[in-house]
Amino acid sequence: MTAEAEAITGQVVLVGGGPGDPGLMTVAGREALFAADVVVTDRLGPVAVLEELDARIEVIDVGKIPFGRATPQEEINRILVDQARRGRTVVRLKGGDSLLFGRGGEEYLACTAAGVPVRVIPGVTSALAVPALAGVPATHRGLSQGVSVISGHVPPDNPQSTLDYGALARSGTTLVLLMAVTNLEAITAELLAQGLPADTPAVTVADGSMPTQRILHGTAATIASACAEAGIEPPAITVIGAVAGLSDLLTAGAG
Repeated sequence: MTAEAEAITGQVVLVGGGPGDPGLMTVAGREALFAADVVVTDRLGPVAVLEELDARIEVIDVGKIPFGRATPQEEINRILVDQARRGRTVVRLKGGDSLLFGRGGEEYLACTAAGVPVRVIPGVTSALAVPALAGVPATHRGLSQGVSVISGHVPPDNPQSTLDYGALARSGTTLVLLMAVTNLEAITAELLAQGLPADTPAVTVADGSMPTQRILHGTAATIASACAEAGIEPPAITVIGAVAGLSDLLTAGAG
C-alpha cells in the first residue's frame, strides 16, 4: 500500500436513493446521507431530501441531463476520490439502486483502484418499484415467471447494443425497459419483428413515485406512439408483458 493510500481517512458510500419519493429511501441510506461531509448527487436521486441536510454538508451536483449538461463519469470518479482523500465521508447519492444501470460499479472500482474505502447501501430499484406503484407486478402467477430488465439507451441496430431482441421477444418474461424513451419506437418495432405479439399489454410510467407521475396504457404495437403523442420525457419506465394488463385492475381502488 502506498503512503498516499495509508494517509486516506475518508470514505465513499454509494447510496441508492430509490425511485424519487424521499419516503422510499432506506433507513440506512438516510442515516448515511445525514452523516456525510459531502454529498455528490444528480437529478435522478431523491433531491427533495437534500433540503433537510445540515448547512455543514457540502452538496456537489454532477447532474446528467438527457441531451443537456452532463458531468463525464471520469470527472465524477475524480471528485469522489479527491473528496475522500481530504479525509471526508462522501455519499454518492443516486436514483434507484446504484448498481443497476447507475454506473455505481464504475465508481466502486475507481475508488478501490485509488485505495479509497468504499461501501454500498442498496436502494429500492425503480425497475420494480415504479411498475408496482402503477399496479404492475413484475411477476404474477399464471402470467409471468420471470422479469428481464434491459437498458434502452441505444437502439437495437446500434453497434453498442449487446441485447438479443429475438431471445427477449420469445422469453415469455416481463420486459422492463429503462432509459428507453428516445428509442422506444425502435425497440418495440424490433421486438415485434422478432415475434412478440402485437397485442401484448404495455404500460409506460413517467416520473414514477412522484406527484407528477403519469401512466400510459397500450400494447407493444401502440405504446411508443402513445408516449410520443403524450410528450413523455425521461425519466420513464416501460413494461411490456401480460402483467401490464393488470394495471387498471390493481389501481382501480387506489386513492
